[in-house]
Amino acid sequence: MESAAVTAAPDPTLDPPLEQLRHLAGELRELLPGVRVGEAQETTKEFDREAFWRRLNEAAVTVSREATTLTVAFSRLPLPSPQETQRFCEQVHAAIKAIIAVYSLFPKDQGITLRKLVRSATLDIVDDMAQLVEALYINPAQSPENLISYNSVWDACQRVPQIPKDNKAAALSVLTKSVDLVKDAHEEMEQAVEECDPYCGLLNDIEEDSSDNHVGEEDILGCPNNRDSYWSEEDQELIIPCLALARASKACLKKIRLSVAENGKKDQVAQLDDIVDISDEISPSVDDLALSIYPPVCPLTVRISSAKLVSVLKKALEITKASHVTPQPEDSWIPLLINAVDHCMNRIKELTQNEVES
Repeated sequence: MESAAVTAAPDPTLDPPLEQLRHLAGELRELLPGVRVGEAQETTKEFDREAFWRRLNEAAVTVSREATTLTVAFSRLPLPSPQETQRFCEQVHAAIKAIIAVYSLFPKDQGITLRKLVRSATLDIVDDMAQLVEALYINPAQSPENLISYNSVWDACQRVPQIPKDNKAAALSVLTKSVDLVKDAHEEMEQAVEECDPYCGLLNDIEEDSSDNHVGEEDILGCPNNRDSYWSEEDQELIIPCLALARASKACLKKIRLSVAENGKKDQVAQLDDIVDISDEISPSVDDLALSIYPPVCPLTVRISSAKLVSVLKKALEITKASHVTPQPEDSWIPLLINAVDHCMNRIKELTQNEVES
């Protein structure tokens, strides 16, 4: 009796494997805008936090597994058949859709800050998977780019269990990051000041040689004639209160974070979100101030950047003062920091007044 097994004939309607990967990458990219702006699904059921995190972790594991399967299949020759590729693509697409669906179940009333972290983690996974698929169809078979892209997906999935589980923990995570960013910016400003006018000693030596030997600066090879590349004495005087303002910004963020850590309540999600929202503006404002002090310095730009930063800092301190994380609003650290910020700004105004009046 002849065997009933019949080899399946190729499906002529299916695109070649690499073309299918190209389509899949495009489909994954099309999902990103919906994740970025999508609203939480409305439901009458009470939110089950434990069930949500379990489902999100399981979805991330599935994505990681499908990324591994796809990478292995397209990292050797011969490439998978069109039928096999179709199955791989469907499984990847389903895994990505599944983790997006889980994310969309996270309600806003659990905290906007925490929801943003979950959204960011989901976006990373979708984007990294799209990059992996693109890498596989551009460079099929073994390629360093494929391994790098695969590791990105794997890392993004591994970060899911590390997401904070409540809005207070999420707020502390974001505030800690802001503190670190402002600390780095302040250190860079200090380092720049320490290295300011690197040609100062050289110019002094040249001036002495010129007086003795009647040699002009233009005759010295490599002598900097563009004084816009370093700070004048007036610039250096203006930078002092700018550095103090950056230092005060770091102090404000550290105190705000400490107050949230010591007094923040998990159920006060709206107030925690408000504190995080305004505190998020501090680091970019410090960056703007730092950029404004590099030569050639425009005093008016320094003044504008400083005023913007001061406005953000005072608003952050006022919101913190009015919230539950400051049980005693008359707590001395808030007015002290406000006074320090005002002192820096007043000094910057004094040093830039001529620029404003001219």
